[in-house]
Amino acid sequence: MKVLAVNAGSSSLKFTAFEMPEEEVLISGYFERIGMDGSFYTLKCQGEKIKKEVELKNHIKAIEYLKEELFNFNIIKDLDEIKAVGHRVVHGGEDYTKTTVITDEVIKKIEELSPLAPLHNPANLTGIKSFMEAIPNALQVAIFDTAFHQTMENDRYLYPFPYEWYEEDKVRKYGFHGTSYQYITEHMQEKLNKKDCNLIVCHIGSGGSICAIKDGKSIDTTMGFGPNAGIMMGTRCGDVDYAGIFYMMRNKGYSLDEMDNILNKKSGLFGISKGFSDSRDIEEEIAKGNKLASLANTMYQNKIVKYIAEYYVELKGDVDAIVLTAGVGENGREFRENVLNDLACLGIKIDKDKNDKIAGYLDINEGIISSDESSVKVYVVPTNEELMMAKEAFRLTK
Repeated sequence: MKVLAVNAGSSSLKFTAFEMPEEEVLISGYFERIGMDGSFYTLKCQGEKIKKEVELKNHIKAIEYLKEELFNFNIIKDLDEIKAVGHRVVHGGEDYTKTTVITDEVIKKIEELSPLAPLHNPANLTGIKSFMEAIPNALQVAIFDTAFHQTMENDRYLYPFPYEWYEEDKVRKYGFHGTSYQYITEHMQEKLNKKDCNLIVCHIGSGGSICAIKDGKSIDTTMGFGPNAGIMMGTRCGDVDYAGIFYMMRNKGYSLDEMDNILNKKSGLFGISKGFSDSRDIEEEIAKGNKLASLANTMYQNKIVKYIAEYYVELKGDVDAIVLTAGVGENGREFRENVLNDLACLGIKIDKDKNDKIAGYLDINEGIISSDESSVKVYVVPTNEELMMAKEAFRLTK
């Protein structure tokens, strides 16, 4: 059965086509600069990578090219072979706790939730409506980024604001990266042969978060009402003292929009290092003796160590595994070593030789990097959100 996993942005469209239940990747692609000058798309299929510069007036036009390429590469002979399309939707509020078949009512609710994710939900809806028009016979499914965290209890998801803020405006912690956490949880349940496993999962990429999972369910996570909470990230500040924000707004005259832009796009690693947001660039700068890059990296590690320790306590020390995933988690060998060394007081010990042999760009990309004496096993596991989306969509076709 052919299933598409789709992530639509305001000017972009990512997709992967799978053969399910075999989980075979048939083709993947990325349409960029939709509705803008210089639009193009790239495809990966059968070991081949191509790029085509085309005019993409809107998402419908992008999907026309997508369908054309599915036929060109003999992925399908008939459009009806695509049985389901799984759409990433960033925010499902408290309304959606699991993957949902898209109906007119669901579309209306996603629209109503758009103020909670104004940059993402409207773009996700554009993709949904475009695919419903372009592939009308396929089952259209919404996979919500917030759904996995709806198992949190109110003592963890509420903020100490006036309670009316929650009652009337639903201001609370929602958490994100849920599709990644769901994938890692299911993967570890199989690996550990334990359904009710307790995990601390670190999704550390350009955007990053950490999640405490008890009995296979999220009980706490670092991202909150929005994605700029918890650990510092590539360009996001993470947790800060709001007084500093108000002070700078009064002192420099920043508007709300200007401050929002600074906190989301000019802070984090980028802000401290004065211009480097990618961890690979940070590592290169450290090697050159850039002290600010080194400071940014140390701060980044400290934030991650802090939350792992906090969640270790939340789980009362009953942790089956710590899992490192996403770009930095999967590839940052020295970064992983530094983080785990800082957790040695909890009995967590790294096996340097094992750690050095695992990365996405090496022959081995998954495995245990803790020593046999470690109090908790530490794994590196590549995440696969697209596959998780396809699996969720496939489940609802049955």
